[in-house]
Amino acid sequence: MNLFSKFLSRLSEALIGFFDVFFSRLQGLIGLKNMAYIFVLPNLLIFSVFILLPVFLNFYISFTGGTNILPQDRLFVGLSNYQQIFDCDDFFKTSTCSEDIFWRAVANTAKFSIFQVSLMVLFSVMTALVLNSKVGARAFFRSVFFYPVLLSPVVVALVWRWILQRNGLLNAILMDLGLDRIVWLSESNWAFFWIIFITIWAHMGFYTLILLAGLQAIPASLYEASNIDGASRWQAFWHITLPMLMPTMLVVLILSLIRAVQTFDEVFIFTRGGPGSATTLMVQYIYETGLADLATRRFGLASAASVILGIALLIFTLIQLSLGRNSENTSG
Repeated sequence: MNLFSKFLSRLSEALIGFFDVFFSRLQGLIGLKNMAYIFVLPNLLIFSVFILLPVFLNFYISFTGGTNILPQDRLFVGLSNYQQIFDCDDFFKTSTCSEDIFWRAVANTAKFSIFQVSLMVLFSVMTALVLNSKVGARAFFRSVFFYPVLLSPVVVALVWRWILQRNGLLNAILMDLGLDRIVWLSESNWAFFWIIFITIWAHMGFYTLILLAGLQAIPASLYEASNIDGASRWQAFWHITLPMLMPTMLVVLILSLIRAVQTFDEVFIFTRGGPGSATTLMVQYIYETGLADLATRRFGLASAASVILGIALLIFTLIQLSLGRNSENTSG
């Protein structure tokens, strides 16, 4: 054991010496200021290969057709995929569209994002306020609320599917209470309600943690001054907590909106987009159009849909950032 420890010690010293000589000579060649680019270069390469390149490749594929996978083997069709998506007599009646499932998915995603993000932010703020107060076993409750975040989305969906299936735990409890059994996953309204509930339950702890950090960053002297001035708890919350927490809430709003629009795992495992297409969201449509149906392989149409989704996310994010800056300028 001592020999092994000495070997590791000498090996680490040799490696440190090698890199010290290497980076010293490299610094002498390119200068101290340019050394930052050397350390950033690996991350830039990984980002370019796994993020930028797929984005540009996806954008190109959206202008192509056919069932071939390799870009050089695909037929350039111009805006045909986008024209097929936007071929609608009435955008508010999905049945009049060539890609009616796409527009149903758009409507579902919009409704899901509005309700899920609003409730997510509301419950996260309420939970963070409670956990930031002087309550017993505060550390325990913080870990309890964060625990679902650590679970795999597939595990979350399977557990809740087991609870809510026809012969599941929840129906067993209802029947023990003398109530009728409810087929939760076969009724569109109930299925939509539960995908919102499950995603909030699974991810609320993450946003609560961010908001809790924002609450703890507010100086305690502000609350002490408000107490001296005779302000109530509601007045302290409205005039101190809420304005000071707004930048953190903006971050939570942006992150939760991006996650909501990109939701796939939990919903796909939980309902498979059903009943019918009642819970089909945008990412599931892209997956099923481009990958699930290997017989048609409509890669171009799926890529066009993903480009539209990406542009929508970019617009919403810019709007939220603009509103956040305007509110900061107004308060300042």
